[in-house]
Amino acid sequence: MKILITGGAGYKGCLLTQELLNKGHEVTVLDNFMYGHSSIMPYLPNPNFKSISKDIRTITESDLKEYDIIYHLAGISGYPACENNPNSAHMINVESTKRIVNLLGRSQKLIYASTTSFYGKAGIECDETSFCNPVSTYGVTKLQAEEICMQKENALALRFATIFGVTQRMRPDLLLNDFVYRAMYERTLVLFDSASKRTFIHIKDAIKSYTDFAHLKGIYNVGSNDMNFSKRELADMVAKHIKFEIIEASTPDKDKRDFIINFDKIQNEGFKITVSMDEGIKELIKLYSFYNPYPVYAKI
Repeated sequence: MKILITGGAGYKGCLLTQELLNKGHEVTVLDNFMYGHSSIMPYLPNPNFKSISKDIRTITESDLKEYDIIYHLAGISGYPACENNPNSAHMINVESTKRIVNLLGRSQKLIYASTTSFYGKAGIECDETSFCNPVSTYGVTKLQAEEICMQKENALALRFATIFGVTQRMRPDLLLNDFVYRAMYERTLVLFDSASKRTFIHIKDAIKSYTDFAHLKGIYNVGSNDMNFSKRELADMVAKHIKFEIIEASTPDKDKRDFIINFDKIQNEGFKITVSMDEGIKELIKLYSFYNPYPVYAKI
């Protein structure tokens, strides 16, 4: 099949590109490459790979019309980035998604990279029918974009748990990735609202859901019922591997998310987690033993 990945040079996109090429598809990455091109360099010799350097705010029908499937991953991701750039978050996450949906043909499949973040601060276990209560600009814009995508009949929205793990274009800001980094480099981890819960999935399992369940339609939470943890539980898992100090702050977290997610719907379709939290922590320790995402000038 001919496949386009918006944001294909990003944290998830670069591994999704690799997996789709391995399966024999023709893959085009559309990205503004604001973080450079290194994440897609290994694919350049593959004759089935192409790239387009473009901002999704200027996407046109000619950029989309030849593809069977469009994986829409491009956007401003995460709480801090969206809070610091609210107008751009709306224009890129919402208006550009609307533009893409309006330009797609009826037979083209759209697979949207959604998130569990917009369940917000929930006092009950959340499934796909639960009320969404986003508590950040990121959550609001992602929910609005998902609603736009769902207006298209041939669309799938995958609401991912918080992803962790290693790719060519690392995101050290993701919760477990960040905890392991701080434990190793700072030997101290300050927890805000330590009892608040999140849900997690390894990057490899996220990619598997994209490729193995592309035939589905509608909305699916993607993760595992066994991987809902509080921040304190997460820190204690890391502490089994690294010696560091855990400090519970009295100041509340500006990011108010606190939820438990139910993943029965996609698990009933056959989806299973293959990488545990413990395996992910060991992988991140191996990475950070030689890689510092926030380098400083070393003495020579």
